[in-house]
Amino acid sequence: MEKKVMVRLCAKIVAETDLYETDKEVQNLIDWVCLSEQIKENNNTIRNLTGEYKKIEPDCREGVRGSWSV
Repeated sequence: MEKKVMVRLCAKIVAETDLYETDKEVQNLIDWVCLSEQIKENNNTIRNLTGEYKKIEPDCREGVRGSWSV
């Protein structure tokens, strides 16, 4: 929660100044925060998809085995 408050505070400061355009370090830090949030969202999506796959994987494998039986 504290991180989100800090990010919002920094966003307000940057929005009301020209720091993003004039300070490369500020630009890099903001880009890093945005990128790290996107990575977290992607990882959560991957975890959810992996969990769903693990639930149906045994049925899929059984279906493949069943189709090969003669």
